[in-house]
Amino acid sequence: MTRPVTLFTGQWADLPFEEVCALASGWGYDGLEIACWGDHFDVGRALAEPGYVARKKETLAEHGLKVWAISTHLVGQAVCDDPIDERHHGILPAHVWGGGEPEAVRRAAAEEVKNTARAAALLGVDTVIGFTGSSIWKTVAMFPPAPQSMIDAGYQDFADRWNPILDVFDAEGVRFAHEVHPSEIAYDHHTTVRALEAIGRRPAFGLNWDPSHMVWQDLDPAGFILDFADRIYHVDCKDAKVRVGDGRRGRLSSHLAWADPRRGWDFVSTGHGDVPWEDCFRALNSIGYTGPISIEWEDAGMDRLDGAPEALAYIRRMNAITPPTASFDAAFSSE
Repeated sequence: MTRPVTLFTGQWADLPFEEVCALASGWGYDGLEIACWGDHFDVGRALAEPGYVARKKETLAEHGLKVWAISTHLVGQAVCDDPIDERHHGILPAHVWGGGEPEAVRRAAAEEVKNTARAAALLGVDTVIGFTGSSIWKTVAMFPPAPQSMIDAGYQDFADRWNPILDVFDAEGVRFAHEVHPSEIAYDHHTTVRALEAIGRRPAFGLNWDPSHMVWQDLDPAGFILDFADRIYHVDCKDAKVRVGDGRRGRLSSHLAWADPRRGWDFVSTGHGDVPWEDCFRALNSIGYTGPISIEWEDAGMDRLDGAPEALAYIRRMNAITPPTASFDAAFSSE
């Protein structure tokens, strides 16, 4: 089963877009999952500046690359989050942050995600990947206990904020692929079911599957694919390693920085962690997923110029696990 392999540019946004294109092309990637930050893709310029989108397409074509999806992870996070604070100030465009008043930030973020759908349509892609944020993630520690009414209100808040956004996605013929991830409205199996139910399982809202965030939560990433087969709109490949065996390190990571050896888990180069990659690619085959496989390379312990081509080679091997061409029943039939 041939699926294109792309590089997510979010971890490369410190480099100019053309330089990232040259690197990805030289390594043999088929295309990019383009981040809407750095100079990689500016939503406002795409909508307002004649020729902006055409120039992006030309740069991709010059390097033999294609694009199937763009990312609004940073802005999407602010749509539902509570609290809105200095963390968001550090990741949001100035026009979304504005004066930092929380509800104004949420509303500006929602408008920016709507515009991202419009910009995606201009670019010729049908999938926008991102986060939703969550007003109830702050309750996940379970103390003080959160009443059910508070949880219900959180999912209603998500629906109220995202249904108008998804109306624009529908109008533009674009889908939103939510990355199931801690700190989001959907971060495991049951919260994903609840989020889908909250917005009436409308087709505009699907999932971006990234197994790294499932591994350290003790979720089954291959089973997740099978459970949500009709909602896997995009695939990001990132690995994680759990290291909690010494009795000191926990999965919540103790407020320690990335790559601190005292953490209970960390992101590692694809193929070096705990993701059961073969099981996952077999599951992708079984649901008939034919979209892009995007490598989100993130490993603070390895140079990215070494890690990104290594990850590509590994995922190419996994991507070559093809479904059988004939049924086993037929092979063993005596007819």
